[in-house]
Amino acid sequence: MRQFTRRKFIKVLGGAAAVSAIGFPMIAAAGGKKQVVIVGGGTAGATAAKYIRRADPSVEVTVIEPNEHYYTCYLSNEVLGGNRKLDTLRFGYDGLRKHGVKMVHDTVTAIDAAGRKVTTKDGRSFSYDRCIVAPGISFRDNIEGYDAAAAEKFPHAWKAGSQTALLRKQLEAMPDGGTVLIAAPPNPFRCPPGPYERACQIASYLKNNKPKSKVLILDSKDKFSKQGLFTQAWERHYPGMVEWKKAADTGGGVMRVDAKAGTVSTDFDDYKPAVANIIPAQKAGTIAEVAGLTDDTGWCPVTGKTFESTIHKGIHVIGDAAIQAPLPKSGYAANSEAKVVAAAVVDLVNGREPGTPSWVNTCYSIVAPNDGISVAMVYKLGADGKVTKVEGSGGLTPMDSSPEDRAREVAYAYSWFENITSDTFN
Repeated sequence: MRQFTRRKFIKVLGGAAAVSAIGFPMIAAAGGKKQVVIVGGGTAGATAAKYIRRADPSVEVTVIEPNEHYYTCYLSNEVLGGNRKLDTLRFGYDGLRKHGVKMVHDTVTAIDAAGRKVTTKDGRSFSYDRCIVAPGISFRDNIEGYDAAAAEKFPHAWKAGSQTALLRKQLEAMPDGGTVLIAAPPNPFRCPPGPYERACQIASYLKNNKPKSKVLILDSKDKFSKQGLFTQAWERHYPGMVEWKKAADTGGGVMRVDAKAGTVSTDFDDYKPAVANIIPAQKAGTIAEVAGLTDDTGWCPVTGKTFESTIHKGIHVIGDAAIQAPLPKSGYAANSEAKVVAAAVVDLVNGREPGTPSWVNTCYSIVAPNDGISVAMVYKLGADGKVTKVEGSGGLTPMDSSPEDRAREVAYAYSWFENITSDTFN
């Protein structure tokens, strides 16, 4: 899509999408006490909290999040490549507190949609006029033998933090000449380009430190996001180091693991890698299922206009847990969804009809030092009430892009990271 430039992208963005991407208007505070409870303090939940308070300071916003710090999954692959410290991904909640958001560090155990009440592990309850649920992901039991104990031997590192540090330590300890096996999950899952960027980052580390080693990707799919660009990057930077096996060639990807024996198995072959990064199939975060917000897909069905649950009224689900296709499950999309829902919730608690939304997403992947690729798209509410792509608004890094352009993509990625984390947590 050569017609795509960032100047055109911003121009197309316009109107409501500009609100979603770069700012949020102040709305005059209305009278009365209004309460919004947000379950989850990740990118989606934190953004929604901040922008509700900015839009209407009379709304009391409580975020319930078990952790005192949040680690971003975006750019966490650079930790594995040795190009970033884990602490640079850690963010606290003092910024939200400055906006008047009430932070509760506890685990939500129940959401009573009829009684409009959220209950936590320590027995507290919180009433709400509107509830926003942003629980992220949990894992499916699609790989035999893979459980919490096995994850300490074969880390998923798909929730950034301790798992990221564990996988990095394993890479540092492995012998030169060993194989790093990545089990890529089936669709849909958090960060569609993530496993393949991870392969690049790990290959970069191995190339510089353990050049006899290899990366083997056993995929649960027959194709993946930005496939041509990633394949080109592997050939350009890591010739002979990265091998990708599609689902059809393995019987569907990784089926079994034996953490004690150190083996990973497909229906066709058994492997004993030096390091195994097992990324299971995914579904909405556990509380979404407990609260009855998921359907038989394991994800949360929502309306396109306000992301209100189609199962329980008064509850909005945003971020990775929602069924929001064609929006991807990404940090940028979560931030965009949160702003749209923040505006809608402020309208709803003040008795107004929410406006017509639009959303934006860009996914950056850093495939080598000074070499990045990206995909971008603007979305709107279709006539059928569902999210749809804006024709001609998006683009993909050209296959024949220059080294200078690809280096610029890396600079854009770093700038985006600084901006979105500041926008979310400050």
